[in-house]
Amino acid sequence: MDTTELIGYIAMAFLVVSFLPKQIKRIRIINFIGCTFFVLYGILLGWKWPLIVSNGLIALIQIYHLFIVKIKAVV
Repeated sequence: MDTTELIGYIAMAFLVVSFLPKQIKRIRIINFIGCTFFVLYGILLGWKWPLIVSNGLIALIQIYHLFIVKIKAVV
């Protein structure tokens, strides 16, 4: 197994595990990590844009909900 394939398996594992917790914050954090690994995986596969763009956007959505929405609730 090479490094690229290992990154793909790690990404897949984080994505699947992100659906197990009941707390939405934990789900978002784990899903963000999985998306980040999928972006890296897409780059290592030779710039596979559908993989990079879709997971990059989902990662940004998770960041938005984890930090921006939280800041707005405090203000």
